[in-house]
Amino acid sequence: MGNFIINKDIKRVPVELVDRFRRLHPSTLGHLRDGVFLTSLRPNKRPIRIVGPALTVRIPHLDSTAVHLSLDVAQPGDVIVVSMSGDYSRACWGGMVTYAAAKKGIAGAIIDGCICDVEEILGLDFPVFSRGISPLTTRILGIEGEIGFTVAIDGVPINSGDLVFADDDGVAILSQQYAEQIADILESKENGESETKRKIDSGIPLSEISGAARFLKGGE
Repeated sequence: MGNFIINKDIKRVPVELVDRFRRLHPSTLGHLRDGVFLTSLRPNKRPIRIVGPALTVRIPHLDSTAVHLSLDVAQPGDVIVVSMSGDYSRACWGGMVTYAAAKKGIAGAIIDGCICDVEEILGLDFPVFSRGISPLTTRILGIEGEIGFTVAIDGVPINSGDLVFADDDGVAILSQQYAEQIADILESKENGESETKRKIDSGIPLSEISGAARFLKGGE
């Protein structure tokens, strides 16, 4: 018998909060925070955008049984987040998993490992961040796995229900509490960009607008 632990009691970020972050960009958050970004992962395509609550999965490196089982637990709009327990050479996410995920309305996948069947995934227009591509795959062995529990990628803890916030620039993971706190600030910063561009168009140097010029004044 395999040892599979599944937590179905997941408090997902509210749909209203997800919708707000769909209009925002991780690079704006990058002006404020460092420790929420998954810096080792790359998108399978551009443009790309993934915003939704995480459903976490941990598998032993060779056995992807829990990835398949996670699609039974996932809800439309979820983002499947898979830790492969440090195996970065194998692919646990391919064409058939993508097909099933797309049919269920899954918003995307974050894979701390590799993917395969790249052309098929692109044909389904399904967004994935991963460490790379590999023809060496996992198998359905029924050894063990966890769904709905905390995993970590690049030292960032990820809980099921956390907000996955990703676009062409990269992936951030935000707890519901922090997402609620930071949303107004990010909206304000992005809304202010049009005024900054207006000032540049009027001839004001960017260094004056940003405050960089003050470090040169009196310094020579």
